[in-house]
Amino acid sequence: MIIHSNCITNRKKSQGVYMKIYHSEDLWTYLQKANKTVVMYGMGNGADKILNICDRYGIEVADFFASDGFVRGHSFHGKTVISYSDVKAKYGAENIIVLLSFASSLPDVLALFDKVDSECEMYAPDVPVCGSTLFNMEFFNAHKSEFEQVYGMLADEESKFIFESVVNYKLSGKISYLRDAVSSRDGVWSLLGEISAAADLGAYNGDTVRELKKYRPEAKKVIAFEPDRRNFKKLSDYALAETDIKVEAINAAAWNCETTLTFADSGSRNSGAFAKGKTVEVSALSLDSVLDGEGVDYIKYDVEGAEKEALEGSRKAIEKYSPALLVSVYHRSEDMFALPLQIKDMNPDYKFYLRRYPYVPAWDLNLICVEERQL
Repeated sequence: MIIHSNCITNRKKSQGVYMKIYHSEDLWTYLQKANKTVVMYGMGNGADKILNICDRYGIEVADFFASDGFVRGHSFHGKTVISYSDVKAKYGAENIIVLLSFASSLPDVLALFDKVDSECEMYAPDVPVCGSTLFNMEFFNAHKSEFEQVYGMLADEESKFIFESVVNYKLSGKISYLRDAVSSRDGVWSLLGEISAAADLGAYNGDTVRELKKYRPEAKKVIAFEPDRRNFKKLSDYALAETDIKVEAINAAAWNCETTLTFADSGSRNSGAFAKGKTVEVSALSLDSVLDGEGVDYIKYDVEGAEKEALEGSRKAIEKYSPALLVSVYHRSEDMFALPLQIKDMNPDYKFYLRRYPYVPAWDLNLICVEERQL
């Protein structure tokens, strides 16, 4: 059953050997039986995804609402969007189930989520950023052995706590699981060794190169892949202006071979080969082909659902040089187990850590892989 309390108070960060699952059913099964009115907080692509799943499960969404002060008389799916205050007045806060349909990492917005969660029964349904596989109880049970295998591979209790918290969040939709399952950037970088040469796959506008420069001022060179044309223009401008680190900006997607991909032309961080909307054709390259036998000390992968292919495209570097890796593991429902197992197959000498920056839903979830000698 779904835990309805707004805080999970009986959990400890030291989780031991076995991952604990606190639910016997997923959010969608619970919503099918719930006797409250279901309303949705937010609009846009996330809301469309959640509505499609609600339709599949026969769950009716009665109204859509926005934060107080953000209602402009617009409509969504044939319904006039109302304010949070109006939806509470219409139904009563105690009589509604709120489905949160948009994402944020901003502290003031996260605080607003917590406020709604404290006043109403609220869930933030987990829907995949890429692909169509839903993280429900059927999916979890089908891959339970892989989840348990990866949980056992994690090198410290913080990693295990985050892993367990995210799995329970994905099944239940309760954001209370995410409040304590957060990491600091200083803590993430403390796991990474010295870096002279790096590869940034999904470099966006150069922001992660700037972060590398801050934490590793000794870095000399970064190979930066960015397929989106508008993001690449910003990255190129930064590369030309940067004087401390040589930034080799490459206008291509990270892949497992040289090819052409159909890509979302969004100009945002979420541009990707698997995103929807207006598309363009972009070049794709493997990192191994660019390195041509040379090594790097660190590779970052944030390639919007193409992590599997990008990892395969850097297999030679991973096997030969054992660079530290930071891999996004939140774009696809299977990423939390499939990507760690893929990396372990490439290089069994890695130690695995899981870290997560504040975000709702459970985005910015990163797998860190380092050889023991690098620690």
